[in-house]
Amino acid sequence: MTGMKPISSLRWDALAGYARDPKTLFMAEEVGWYEHAQERVVGLLIRDYEDNDYAGVVFGRDKKLRFRCVWITGFDSRRRHTEVALRREMERAAAEDDADYHQGDETGKPVDFFTAVVPEARLNPSFVKLRDEEAFSAARGIIEPMMRWYEDADGNFVEQFQTTGFDARIWELYLFAAFREMNFGIDRSHAIPDFECENPLARFAVEATTVNPSQSATGAPLAEPPLDTADQVRAYLDGYMPIKFGSALKSKLDKKYWQKPHLADVSLMFAIQDFSAPPSMIYTRSAFEHYIAGYKYDWDRDENGQVRIHPRKIGTHRWGTKEIPSGFFELPGTENIAAIAFSNSGTISKFNRMGLLAGFGSKRLRLVRQGTAVDHDPNATEPLAFKRLVNDPGYSETWVEGLDFWHNSKALHPIDPVVLPGAAHHLIGANGQVQHRVPDWHPLGSVTLHWLDHSDEQAEPKA
Repeated sequence: MTGMKPISSLRWDALAGYARDPKTLFMAEEVGWYEHAQERVVGLLIRDYEDNDYAGVVFGRDKKLRFRCVWITGFDSRRRHTEVALRREMERAAAEDDADYHQGDETGKPVDFFTAVVPEARLNPSFVKLRDEEAFSAARGIIEPMMRWYEDADGNFVEQFQTTGFDARIWELYLFAAFREMNFGIDRSHAIPDFECENPLARFAVEATTVNPSQSATGAPLAEPPLDTADQVRAYLDGYMPIKFGSALKSKLDKKYWQKPHLADVSLMFAIQDFSAPPSMIYTRSAFEHYIAGYKYDWDRDENGQVRIHPRKIGTHRWGTKEIPSGFFELPGTENIAAIAFSNSGTISKFNRMGLLAGFGSKRLRLVRQGTAVDHDPNATEPLAFKRLVNDPGYSETWVEGLDFWHNSKALHPIDPVVLPGAAHHLIGANGQVQHRVPDWHPLGSVTLHWLDHSDEQAEPKA
């Protein structure tokens, strides 16, 4: 069909998926995704669940450069006839003026993360790499359509994204993409919490936080503890990092967000990721899990070689003069917290991989992802190791992949794991026993190597 070209659902979601009303996926199935005139307009073919009829939907950019519905074809029982009608309407819409796509309800200017709002000298080096370097062009490409939908309730998102809050803001963007992928509408009209999520199955609120580099009383950065020996690593994971996770979560707990009128009787969760040092997120997962559960898990094998797990209560975490109780959900007030979301992959590398898969970025960009994933063998004591070329046609990934939810068994307003598909779910029971619901493929941590393919030149990958 001349003019109308099929595109991947992943690319369509990146361009226009944020316009989707979550209720529609309970009424109709998406069966075709298209673009016309170099993505001046995009189209969607749907099939109604009840009548089994087809319809086409045309999307154009509104005044804030967000793809939104501008035309719907009539319903037809014949898919081919509907595709023809959709092609015709996309061609017609593509010839219209930009103003014809405007909805009349837009306020303010298009959201723009990448035009500097501070002097160049103040820009975060990570932001500059994202903005300028070819190696991160795929991440930049997938963020650009996303940013049009990201309402800045605080009024300082863009400045922080470009300066001191880059990591925290990337984490929030990751959560935005993940919850949209799980088919939740997101309300950001309130400055607190970060997200209010709702679809026909559930409603909950999310407040994001990060574990940040340590600073002195004057704000100067402090060196991370040395990790040269096994004892130093053990102390770091048993004391230093649990205290940093605990401090970030306790600070959020002390704010008592559940007392705000718009959050009355709403399930509330915190979402946390470690950005305390450049490589730390790769190996601090165990520190988080021990703190959140309040237990360590020893193991041995029985006479038949089967693995046996023995929970061991931790009590407290200590580092120098600091000491905190282990087990977040044992703290007073945590009955108001339904769950803690945790990930170590809400990073710019995630955006680079997802952008590459959606067709954004330089054609020379090559990405290799290597790390570890859950081994579902009940007798496994080590994770699976993997190494994959993201450019491989068989490679796939989702936003929610690698996201964990630790549920509070004492929550006043719990969240059903069923409404959060694709993630891993953990429920801490009596005596430290944990019920796990983990997808078949669940990465635990990874690094992404990147390089630019200069024709036949052999370039060394960089972390």
